[in-house]
Amino acid sequence: MSQDLIRETACAVVDKLRSGDVSPLELLDVVEKRISEVDGKVNALPILCFQRARDSAKALMRKPAGARGLLAGLPVPIKDLTDVAGVLNTQGSPIFKDNIPAKSDLMVENLEANGAVVYAKSNTPEFGAGANTFNEVFGATLNPWDTSKSAAGSSGGAAVALATGMAWLAQGSDMGGSLRSPAAFCGVVGMRPSIGRVAHTPKSGIDRNLGVVGPMARNVEDLALLLDAMSGDYADDPLSLPAPTTSFLSAAQSGKKPKRIAYSPDLGITPVDPEVKAITRKAAERFAEAGAIVEEAHPDWREAHECFHVLRAFDFAITKANLLRTKRDLLKPEVIWNIEEGLKLTVEQLERAEAQRVGMTARAVEFFKTYDLLLTPTTIVPPFPIEHRYVAECAGKRFDNYVEWLGIVYAITLACCPSLSLPCGFTASGLPVGVQVVGAPRGDAQVLAGAKVLEDILGLRGTTPIDPKVQK
Repeated sequence: MSQDLIRETACAVVDKLRSGDVSPLELLDVVEKRISEVDGKVNALPILCFQRARDSAKALMRKPAGARGLLAGLPVPIKDLTDVAGVLNTQGSPIFKDNIPAKSDLMVENLEANGAVVYAKSNTPEFGAGANTFNEVFGATLNPWDTSKSAAGSSGGAAVALATGMAWLAQGSDMGGSLRSPAAFCGVVGMRPSIGRVAHTPKSGIDRNLGVVGPMARNVEDLALLLDAMSGDYADDPLSLPAPTTSFLSAAQSGKKPKRIAYSPDLGITPVDPEVKAITRKAAERFAEAGAIVEEAHPDWREAHECFHVLRAFDFAITKANLLRTKRDLLKPEVIWNIEEGLKLTVEQLERAEAQRVGMTARAVEFFKTYDLLLTPTTIVPPFPIEHRYVAECAGKRFDNYVEWLGIVYAITLACCPSLSLPCGFTASGLPVGVQVVGAPRGDAQVLAGAKVLEDILGLRGTTPIDPKVQK
């Protein structure tokens, strides 16, 4: 099959699968060849499972074409935090470097039931901690726009696979921007959907909802297609939501234009690189071309840093405290810090943080009675040097810890809002910049519709995939 297929949209390739113009096996051949040509330069997909994928594809092809699910046999990589039966799941940690789960996560089972063919695991930082994709098991994932730069994280492998044509769609997860930040750094689209939108196997706590699973793609329509394939309610995940009556792809294609847009360069809580601020402001203002009123405004989310620090630390404590007790010498310093911060928490701190989150969400709901969407920069800086573990300062402000630079995305997490990162321009040095498109809680369809309108105005669709620009 022609390698030109890697440049096709996911929607177009799925149409070819449904018509019989291509088969899942042929697509696996195409993507395997592309990986052999490209991945050695960026290290996005360190775990491959093509024999399993071909077995799955053959089983799928024995079904009638109309019974092969929404994705119809499209290859999809899974982030190396998520269990895929019979495939290595390291979580980026030496502790689990030989871990092969016997059963897939509920999300993977649902994706495969909807016609996804899993062929690879995408790289992630250890336990998804830190917005720079490197670990002691597989090393660092490099940004294809400039391989001396970070791809962000924690879904960095997924973003790079998309940007380089090693995937048409990719799955990831997001607590403090882990789908949105790498999408911005790599020039693709990544979405944190509403809580419960994508069912997954609960671990360590039924009501854990800071982190969610979501889709990543090269354009808004492709992303909506994957979200449709991921959505639905299942008893195994008691927080999961029913799939909407109107598909997310239909919502993205609806052409529905927002009437009133808010833009905030910083949400009132963070410094932002001046070039990033200028590029995202210019993109937001172009909503006026669709007839929208664009104003500078944001909810009062001043508690975001304190609230997120406490709730994130608590999450690490309940999920990783036993590893600290038994495998401390194999954990990276940032993970140890997160767990120890969680173990020091008092009930009074948790009480305060939960109340802060309730207040932030209430103010978000009120804010979106006036504005259809809120736009901000997705990241406060452009892609930074790969050897920097995190962003230590921005615009003259030095941060207190290694996650504070992510406030502009984790504030949205705390307020329970769906949001996506959309490519909106490039720096003077040619690095991608993303604008964050935020909607009201459960307003996933409105976010997708608005993002597609802006995507059409900006005209940047099709800038990926690219061949890596190797810097020595």
